[in-house]
Amino acid sequence: MDKQAYLEQLGQQAKAASFQLAALTSPQKNQLLHAIAMSLTAAKDTILAENAKDVASAREQGLTDAMIDRLLLDEVRLDGVIADITNVIALADPVGADIDSKRLDNGMRLSRRRVPLGVIGVIYEARPNVTVDIASLAIKTGNAVILRGGKETRLSNLALAAAIRTAITAQGLPADAVQLIDSPDRELVSGLLTLDQYVDMIVPRGGQKLQRLCAKKATIPVILGGIGICHMLVDKAADLSRIAPVVINAKVQRPTVCNALDTLLVHQEVAAAVLPSLCQQLQQQGVRFYGCEQTLTLTQGQGLDIQAASDESYGTEWLSLTLGIKVVASLDEAVAHIRRYSSGHSEAILTDNIATAEQFVEQVDSAAVYVNASTRFTDGAQFGLGAEVAVSTQKLHARGPMGLEALTTFKWVALGDYTPRA
Repeated sequence: MDKQAYLEQLGQQAKAASFQLAALTSPQKNQLLHAIAMSLTAAKDTILAENAKDVASAREQGLTDAMIDRLLLDEVRLDGVIADITNVIALADPVGADIDSKRLDNGMRLSRRRVPLGVIGVIYEARPNVTVDIASLAIKTGNAVILRGGKETRLSNLALAAAIRTAITAQGLPADAVQLIDSPDRELVSGLLTLDQYVDMIVPRGGQKLQRLCAKKATIPVILGGIGICHMLVDKAADLSRIAPVVINAKVQRPTVCNALDTLLVHQEVAAAVLPSLCQQLQQQGVRFYGCEQTLTLTQGQGLDIQAASDESYGTEWLSLTLGIKVVASLDEAVAHIRRYSSGHSEAILTDNIATAEQFVEQVDSAAVYVNASTRFTDGAQFGLGAEVAVSTQKLHARGPMGLEALTTFKWVALGDYTPRA
């Protein structure tokens, strides 16, 4: 079978499966999700063994530590992935809910009713947990999915998808509700992007190159996001005795993810009091730095691993224990820096000045803006959405962590009494 015929078959199977999923009641969908969680638990040893093979192959190929951390599934992480299914089960099902219901002057009752999108194509790179996250959210909302993971996690994804499909079949439903393109052939990605006869939305979860490819070639609506160049401003009115744990958390807790801190902005009035000590604490956690000229001056002689920052470094999503630092003269300068370099993902300010905080929130146009909190909270589970499909940095249809409602659309429903138009 040639590539186009293969993709056409996937699309036809997914579309047919989506009609059956859309007809399921909420209890039926929850029962299916519970079965998937049980199937994944039963297959845990196989999944971990296949993931270990992927990790070993990645090390042989010289992949970075950041990339290996992304693809790693140990028992704790896998347990967390399975637990997220339970969280999704507990969430309210948005499908079938009526919104904006009103009675028109002609007597008709008009409402918008949430319905599944249909078929969702998801292209992702080194995170095997996405296979489960997407499948569970799609099933909860009555959507079928076509998944295309990265070659680095091929064996892991095959094992995860097999367990999911086994559970779906055992519930008397078509396994093709969840399909995985297991070939690393890049032409299949381009083909999927033009499968508009069957696929209703594309979600790319990966780097800038993948995002641009999808935006350029897709004939299907694309949700862009997942690239985080995140900033945090230490304002002159911040409580300096409380900032270190928040900054360290944002940078160090899990540096390989998109909501990790990339650039720290520090108001010049507190920079001398903040930077030497804070940088020492961060370096003890393994962080290295790129700093502006003032940062270099203020930290001179501290024994820090710090290099001169540049436009390129400030525009980099580090995905590692690397942090950019810039001293700013004002809130306006901080906002201007963020507008220039931000990817529109997550930004934060540390301040006890309410007016400054509100000005920051109003002027920074990112998907998530925090006051006195870590950027690490930009996550579907942390936002109470359950597992997330992606973090959208665009403005139409969905923005920020995409949970259940982002996988639905709506139809207009009008209830008349044999009502003709006047």
